Amino acid sequence: MSDPQPNFILFMADELRADALGAYGNPVAKTPNFDALAKGGTMFTQCHAQFPVCGASRCSLLTGWPASVRGHRSLYYLLRPEEPNLFRYLRQAGYDVFWFGKNDALAAASFRDSVTAWSDSRPSLAPEQLLTNDSVTPGSVTMLYPPDEASRTETGDYLNLLSVIGILERREAARPFCIFLPLLNPHPPYRAPADFHYLYRARDIPPLLPPGLPKKPAFHAGLRKYSRLAVVPELTLRELRAVYLGQVSYTDWLLGELMEALARTGHTRDTVVILTSDHGDYAGDYGLVEKWPSGLEDCLTRVPLIVSVTGAAAAHVVSEMTELFDIMPTMLELAGTRPQHAHFARSLVAQLRGSPGDVDRAAFSEGGYNLQEPQVFEPILPGIYEPKTRLQNEHPEMIARCVSVRTRTHKLIVRPGGQSELYDCRTDPELANNLIDDVASASKVQQLREQLLEWYVTTSGVPATDRDPRGLPPFER
Repeated sequence: MSDPQPNFILFMADELRADALGAYGNPVAKTPNFDALAKGGTMFTQCHAQFPVCGASRCSLLTGWPASVRGHRSLYYLLRPEEPNLFRYLRQAGYDVFWFGKNDALAAASFRDSVTAWSDSRPSLAPEQLLTNDSVTPGSVTMLYPPDEASRTETGDYLNLLSVIGILERREAARPFCIFLPLLNPHPPYRAPADFHYLYRARDIPPLLPPGLPKKPAFHAGLRKYSRLAVVPELTLRELRAVYLGQVSYTDWLLGELMEALARTGHTRDTVVILTSDHGDYAGDYGLVEKWPSGLEDCLTRVPLIVSVTGAAAAHVVSEMTELFDIMPTMLELAGTRPQHAHFARSLVAQLRGSPGDVDRAAFSEGGYNLQEPQVFEPILPGIYEPKTRLQNEHPEMIARCVSVRTRTHKLIVRPGGQSELYDCRTDPELANNLIDDVASASKVQQLREQLLEWYVTTSGVPATDRDPRGLPPFER
């Protein structure tokens, strides 16, 4: 299917929900490069992230561990040297690992033996850029900004892409490479270079999921209150979605530049390209913006996953459940090596060769924090994040831990002490009608709860790979 040790490019958009791409059925989005990658490779239509916050999601991706295995639920607890990660395995297998972009995955001490070179060309935001909210609705915090003053070739994402292209243009390379390109787009604030910012019109955006739907978790109303989103008209939320799609199209343009560079430098055939994201974005649905750490709706957990491997199946669609952290064992198998730690992800190499997925598989996601772990709560910050961080700290019950199980037909979200949710994804793909109290659904709730229990029993912690000797004194006498 490919050389024993192909090169890799892990192209990770930030906060890209799957249904924002044309290949995933969006009727408005212009994403020709994402769509072309899907036509030439394998598209996984039901890939779900392990956590709806970047740090936790990326830690899971690199380890194959659910967030609960080691408690990686925070932006401030990243993978440490004693913990395994995908990039260290690749280094040990003879790869150079290049990382261009932000770090929300590895503790500083882990870079030494996991990454060959790291840089981030994104310009630092001036304090006033985060301290103001240039919303079209004064008094609310929509995170909707004016266009980016930088052109499409001046953004931090583009500058990091130039670093990637520099690696591709090297004349000689003794070792195979893995390039990790974690983008900023389409992460809020919602803004893009002007030619993408105004690419879509609010009136052309299909209706969004409305706010105030019954039997929704308390944080929905809490976020609308604290961010004063209740006064934002629906047309403004459509404008916000239009700008979000503009960011998505800008990300698509960046992918096109990358694919052109691969062809120009002769790396198309020897490089595996993996396109994905860490989690999604509300982008106006339910009257909400950005994300929430205990939000487990599909618009937050379902992310695109498209893999292009020379010689593999083309235009292959895998509609069965997949999990984002499956990327870890998949890349290692393609590299001719394997992880040496206990994990819970599955290699997708068979699917890249044209096989279907597991029709009985479920995808599991976790969210939220415990009161007993105050270190994970973000400090109350001034500016556009002030309402969200204030809500977390003043009403921690709205960010309590929760878990979901997603099958081909249903999604159950369990919130101990809060509003649990059940959806029939066949008749209600947008997750609008909560069936948790429906008598006819009681057996389905019980079945999915048992599935969650079995999953937690199976994944509850991992042992170290080495063994301590028995029968020896605890210290030398």
